Amino acid sequence: MELFKNTNFDFLGKKWPFIIASLVLTVAGVGSLIIKGGPLYGIDFKGGTVTTVRFKQAPNEDQIRKALAAKISGEIVVQQVTGQNEVIISTDLRDEKELNAARAVVFDTLKSTFGSQAGGKEDINLTTQAALADRIRGPLASAGGSLTEPQLQELVKDILAFRNSAPRSGLLGNKNVTPQVINVLKQETVTGPYTIRGFDLVGPKVGKELQTQAFSATLLALLGMLVYVGFRFEFIYGLAAVIAVFHDTIITIGLFSLLDKEVSLTVIAALLTLVGFSMNDTIVVFDRIRENLPQMRREKFDTVVNLSINQTLSRTILTSGLTFLTALALWLFGGQVLNGFSFALVAGIIFGTYSSIFIAAPILIYCREWMENRRKDGGTPAPTVAAGKTKSSK
Repeated sequence: MELFKNTNFDFLGKKWPFIIASLVLTVAGVGSLIIKGGPLYGIDFKGGTVTTVRFKQAPNEDQIRKALAAKISGEIVVQQVTGQNEVIISTDLRDEKELNAARAVVFDTLKSTFGSQAGGKEDINLTTQAALADRIRGPLASAGGSLTEPQLQELVKDILAFRNSAPRSGLLGNKNVTPQVINVLKQETVTGPYTIRGFDLVGPKVGKELQTQAFSATLLALLGMLVYVGFRFEFIYGLAAVIAVFHDTIITIGLFSLLDKEVSLTVIAALLTLVGFSMNDTIVVFDRIRENLPQMRREKFDTVVNLSINQTLSRTILTSGLTFLTALALWLFGGQVLNGFSFALVAGIIFGTYSSIFIAAPILIYCREWMENRRKDGGTPAPTVAAGKTKSSK
């Protein structure tokens, strides 16, 4: 399928506005990173806690943030899960002692602020299996509905399983109980306004290690692609492709810094995905250049490059366009949890697509001209086509 046939756009003639835009964005992004001391790392990289809380009613994010800020130092982020009465609470705790006590502080603050006011009763949404079993064991025996210990443990386990799986609430429902059991549960327990869905804790040391590993993974990916493309084509092809991909990565990270968006593990995953996506797009153009060189030996190299870009234009628009629409939908409707990941995809696809045309291609032309000038100055004739590398890889 081809959207455009026999196009002859002068892409290389229009390269300077895009190059200038890239330089401006790169300088702005790098400047922001220098001023702010690096990216705004998420809990994954700087250490802290992540608590997922489900409420019966729509939660008040400001109330949660203020209640926690009064007892916990550092940054507190409260993100609501789109379409659900659920929030993700992230706390920035870099002191190891604070980190160890964070779970109790978060849980106690939520309980004192939003907990049930029915005094003396066990909150099913916050209790444990052992605590609930101890609470109803005696009253069940007094009511004449005593159960064996295995039956009691199975009942409590079913109650908590229902609590954890019931959508958008923690309300109790269990049909396989006697009237005596139901009466005891009504007398001794209450279903509070919220339940803890999950709790994760990342220490500062682990976060620092994750930073190092993420940085190393990105650099190794770029180095591996440089080696591959240099072996598959020529070194200058690999150099141009890697510079273009590095350009995409730097601009995307710079945008995160300029917009004060957190860089998390999911964002790193998106960046590594974009490295591969952008490199693949660039290789398609380079492969077409290699195919056209033997048939266009008398033409200037920039003419061959421009023709090759036009010949792969339909493929670029179809691939990048459809991927962009998917990432855009994820960014607009995926909710706060996926916002950083989807934003990195949207930005990376835009920069990765135009860098293949307006960054990688001009760099390739410049490198080739520089090498040819060096050969001429040294008295060595410049080859028009790389020996043994004219066959298509498709």
